[in-house]
Amino acid sequence: MARKIQAIRGMNDILPGQSSIWQYLEAKVAEVVNSYGYDQIRFPIVETTDLFKRGVGETTDIVEKEMYTFDDRNGDSLTLRPEGTASCVRAADQAGLLFNQVQRLWYVGPMFRYERPQKGRYRQFHQIGVETFGMASPDIDAELIILTARLWQQLGLLEHVTLELNTIGTAAAREAYKAALVTYLTAFKDELDEDSQRRLTTNPLRILDSKDARTQEILNNAPDLADHIDEESRLQFERLQEILTANDVPFTLNSRLVRGLDYYGKTVFEWVTTHLGAQATVCAGGRYDGLVEQLGGKATPAVGFAMGVERLVLLLETLNLVPEEAKSQTDIFIVSVGDAAELTTFTLAERLREAAKGWRILRHCGSGNFKKQMKKADASGARFTLIMGDAEIEEGICQIKDMSTGEQKNCVIDAVADYLSTKEQS
Repeated sequence: MARKIQAIRGMNDILPGQSSIWQYLEAKVAEVVNSYGYDQIRFPIVETTDLFKRGVGETTDIVEKEMYTFDDRNGDSLTLRPEGTASCVRAADQAGLLFNQVQRLWYVGPMFRYERPQKGRYRQFHQIGVETFGMASPDIDAELIILTARLWQQLGLLEHVTLELNTIGTAAAREAYKAALVTYLTAFKDELDEDSQRRLTTNPLRILDSKDARTQEILNNAPDLADHIDEESRLQFERLQEILTANDVPFTLNSRLVRGLDYYGKTVFEWVTTHLGAQATVCAGGRYDGLVEQLGGKATPAVGFAMGVERLVLLLETLNLVPEEAKSQTDIFIVSVGDAAELTTFTLAERLREAAKGWRILRHCGSGNFKKQMKKADASGARFTLIMGDAEIEEGICQIKDMSTGEQKNCVIDAVADYLSTKEQS
């Protein structure tokens, strides 16, 4: 017997039962972003490696340790996308959508990072991203955050997530702060965790995000980023807070929130939860005004966010917030006994699908006597079972069984759709 082939570690199948929850989440996202006038964009999962080195940053963990990179047959270095923002910028700029224009875009799809798989974090994971271009004022930052708050409300998650905000200032302000932070931390270098020691010379702002207890203790007396923020960033951040407060969106200021990618500047934010253990962040983003120019385009203000689909699905399941209608279920199961009934039920099933496009209709296929078919109808969870045999064909009727009550009724075949529509609305 041939050896069974298994999925690659950290790259998971999304099976029936789970996929319906994903569809529910993605449909809610599409509904909300469409209500704000955002357009979907789709781009390849493979890009030139240089896109992420220049966009994400060569000293980030993603580029240094986590990218799936390979040479193609021409010797070109290609990478499976580890995040969506750089790809979105590349696609929009290549299509001429950015310079002197305003764009509101969103996307959904798989991303790839080589890291230790754990609950809520996988090597192939899925993100929903929203990116906006051409707007420099903080009202668009606020719109994005208010949009996410509306999504949490629609999903029943609003009371289970917390918004954290910070501003990390302009590039010049960050450089001044980095110098002060490095000077302070160098005196404690041997006491820092291993990752922080490495980041001290590569990406010192990421040390603020360290989960190591001793490192955090040392940071308690470190220079404060807020003391180095430029006036423009400070005023933008104050205006953002005013808009959020006026729209009843509560938030917490977190001076150590910096985000892990080099392209961020000024406003950064995260939505976090206490219900997923270590994987607390379910949505994160911020402003990245320099990225378009950094990737070869014209200077364009930009701000966006990304949310992890796996974590949001896990959160919905953990909190029992997946509605029954979002679960894969059959509305109508059709049983037929005999060749004539089989032909008639094919036609009837198509009529029903045409009459009510939201119904999930499962017609029994394959062999099976009446008793076995009814067992399958029970197992399907269908609300109604339609039954047709030789006797029903002769009379031009269909038996309709309400599976929740056991009530059974004969109905003229041509009236089945109208009858079920009435029952569905009752």
